[in-house]
Amino acid sequence: MTAATLPKPDHRSIDIRPGRALGKLELGELWRYRELLYFLILRELKIRYRQAAIGAAWALIQPIMTVAIFSVVFGHFAKMPSGGVPYPIFAFTAVLPWMYFAEAVRRGSTGLVADSDLIRKIYFPRLLVPLAMVAAPLIDFAAGFVVLLVILAFYQVPITLYILLLPLFLLVALSLSLSVALWLGPLSVRFRDVMHALPFAIQVWMYASPIAYPMAIVPERWRLLYSLNPMVGVIEGFRWVLLRDGHPDFRAIAISCVIISACLVGGLVYFKKMERSFADVI
Repeated sequence: MTAATLPKPDHRSIDIRPGRALGKLELGELWRYRELLYFLILRELKIRYRQAAIGAAWALIQPIMTVAIFSVVFGHFAKMPSGGVPYPIFAFTAVLPWMYFAEAVRRGSTGLVADSDLIRKIYFPRLLVPLAMVAAPLIDFAAGFVVLLVILAFYQVPITLYILLLPLFLLVALSLSLSVALWLGPLSVRFRDVMHALPFAIQVWMYASPIAYPMAIVPERWRLLYSLNPMVGVIEGFRWVLLRDGHPDFRAIAISCVIISACLVGGLVYFKKMERSFADVI
């Protein structure tokens, strides 16, 4: 066989990129990759407690220690009002959703950078990364919720049918976490400053939320502006369904739901637009 008759090498390549249509979320493709989502969540759980001497017990210790510190500083020394509810319970009903939200935002916003090797090598729906990151902390939330039930029983606080609404407010917290991750994740791919500024921003956000204090101490003229913080509605909802603490501020809850919905839709469109360049710049 002469050189003229040898087959020419095939230099063709296949460029696999996400679709350009911003309005198409490709939910069917997400469903086809559901097993990968499961393994990403499982991997997150294993990494979180790998080589920890007491393992998953940290999921119980962290909220308990946080509530203990809050009870001493804000409940005992600062005499912060708690609406007639024992302060440890008052704080725990807010610390629990807050710790889930903070952890989900932290992981979701930095997950793309942490999985840079995976993103560069193979194609899969990039949306799976923030979804897995905000879903994994739900296990810690479930462990902390069991502790909360024990504390409620200790203080003889009755559990009512209102608790059936808890998954609804948990879904609102998850939606807020995902919306923040969808905005900050692509930004952290281009600007690592996000990873450095995020812990400080979460700390400021915590003190701007009614965790250690009731919303009632916020002056009336500032309530509307204060309610623009979406976590206000989430925490108010948690306290309402767990403590049946009078009438919640439905205006704050409604404002939070509207803001979260807008941020989630905007975040999905922004993530969809930016995901085409992740593998090139990450």
